[in-house]
Amino acid sequence: MQITPQDWMTEASLPVQRTLRAPIGCTGVGLHSGRKVALTLRPAAENSGIVVVRTDLAGGPVAIPARWDHVVDTRRCTVLGHAGRPETHVGTVEHLLAALAGSGIDNAVIEVDGPEIPVMDGSAAPFVFLIECAGVAVQDAPRRVIEILRPVRVEEGDAAIALLPDPSPWLGLEMEIEFASAAIRRQSRAVRLAPGVFKAELARARTFGFVEEIEALREAGLARGGSLANAVVLRGATVLNAGGLRYADEFVRHKLLDAVGDLALAGHRLRGKVVARRAGHRLNNRLLQALFADPGSHRLVDALASASVRDGASAPLAAAAAAPV
Repeated sequence: MQITPQDWMTEASLPVQRTLRAPIGCTGVGLHSGRKVALTLRPAAENSGIVVVRTDLAGGPVAIPARWDHVVDTRRCTVLGHAGRPETHVGTVEHLLAALAGSGIDNAVIEVDGPEIPVMDGSAAPFVFLIECAGVAVQDAPRRVIEILRPVRVEEGDAAIALLPDPSPWLGLEMEIEFASAAIRRQSRAVRLAPGVFKAELARARTFGFVEEIEALREAGLARGGSLANAVVLRGATVLNAGGLRYADEFVRHKLLDAVGDLALAGHRLRGKVVARRAGHRLNNRLLQALFADPGSHRLVDALASASVRDGASAPLAAAAAAPV
């Protein structure tokens, strides 16, 4: 069965797995590496999840499961890799993963010929466009979800993030951020990721940074590809981008976008609610670490399963998470 973008609002509610209908690609620049990279998205088999493949390494392509336990760095972006092979990594995966999750894609192969996913315009909207162009195919396998049974919370200083039980079939997220910059100050927003919501409310929100940080970031090997074409850049209370902001609260919307991508690394959709304050990539990943360290906090169920399903009716999540891709 094939799905067109016009069908998503009705067909996207079906509790079955989805992949891309056809391969599609693009080229762009890595936000932190400054390197030109080519990206190809490909359909993938049922139950294979999202896999990132570096195609440019000596010895042939290397596959990295897009999963929380393959995160090797969270400075300014989320980096996937193999801890024992530092040359085998792919950074800035969060925007593309958010687009895939927000577009209802469960299984896909992401091929990239460099160390970073291209930043495009700094948002997830170009990736949503690619997915729409490729089309979506329904697969003959039920979708499974991680149902949250009891709260999981992590904190660092005045930053915190929690994952709470929630009966809705769609993940809820509440985010509050606070910056000294007068252009941001304190912003908060809540969304529930029903079909169509990610594209409508979060996908176009761009990453952002501050002029005074750019030199230090570049000395640390970061932000080498950053520009006004792919990020909102601030100097004090001034937005330097000629077009200004896409939303009055674009900053918190982008943090929500990042959280969608980072939490997609759970390997399955989450059934629960995320409440976060001043959280970023590191804390998002620490939340998944805490979740999987507590087997009693969650269970893996078919998407149609109700909150009344007994624990014995679902597969042990720890075993599923550890299964090879």
